[in-house]
Amino acid sequence: MQTRQLGNTDMHLTPLGFGSWAIGGGGWAYGWGSQDDADAINAIQRAVELGINWIDTAAVYGLGHSEELVARALEGMGNKPYVFTKCSLVWDEHRRMSSSLKADSIRRECEQSLKRLKVDAIDLYQIHWPNPEPDLEEGWKTMAALREEGLVRHIGVSNFNVEQMLRVMQIAPVASLQPPYSMLRPAVETEILPFCLEREVGVIVYSPMLSGMLTGAMTRERVENLSQDDWRRENKEFQEPRLSANLELVELLRSIGSPHGRSPGEVAIAWTLRHPAVTGAIVGGRSAAQVEGIIGAGEFRLDADEADLIERHIAGMAQ
Repeated sequence: MQTRQLGNTDMHLTPLGFGSWAIGGGGWAYGWGSQDDADAINAIQRAVELGINWIDTAAVYGLGHSEELVARALEGMGNKPYVFTKCSLVWDEHRRMSSSLKADSIRRECEQSLKRLKVDAIDLYQIHWPNPEPDLEEGWKTMAALREEGLVRHIGVSNFNVEQMLRVMQIAPVASLQPPYSMLRPAVETEILPFCLEREVGVIVYSPMLSGMLTGAMTRERVENLSQDDWRRENKEFQEPRLSANLELVELLRSIGSPHGRSPGEVAIAWTLRHPAVTGAIVGGRSAAQVEGIIGAGEFRLDADEADLIERHIAGMAQ
């Protein structure tokens, strides 16, 4: 896979990055149900073996467990990928989550992530959510200090809007933004992606397959049998009437991808990569087989007719 420079950083990323949200498992507010740790480790290792050169995780995924799995997967690996993680979502001894952008909290989170990941420095450290919003400046000053101290190499944000990015840019540059982006969640195209392109802010998008909905493996039966602690059970995209419409979209993606030997999920990912502001897309994998099912998106490109066909279908869904 060819690489793309992430904003103004010295990092050149493959179009796909391994996303570690789902492998954190269940037992927390946004868990994906039970996860076999061996499968998770195999998935990460297979992703790197197939050429992916960055892994995105967060302290809160599995309440620390995802970061630990990343460390186990990379232990002893010669040519290690970049490792990105996030802060600002914290939890207590009762596993109750809250948000904090206070200086001492971010510094403590960073130190704990370094230990769990078993690294000397985090390649990209990101504020996960801009909450509480009055503390944005305090949080970003702390992020800049961590970079100056060498504990993190680059600092970015996730789920920020343009106004919030402008606020923190007065303190220190923003290396990257991580927004949700898919053909079912295109809102960032209006203002956020053009802003990032103009300001040379790198963009790594998450949920390009809308949390598994557009993979081609999701069925009505599978949705009905999602684990009780899988957060997607409460997601409207996995409920009627949107479920039926989304599954129809998947069949269109299947018809586009099939002549190229690509899965619906690979078509969905390629759709996000077509935007000039997007550096890379985060794709999750809970097993090596799932990684193998999406890796082709790194080199697949939609032609104009295929992209137009998708756009017209999506426009019809909105009516």
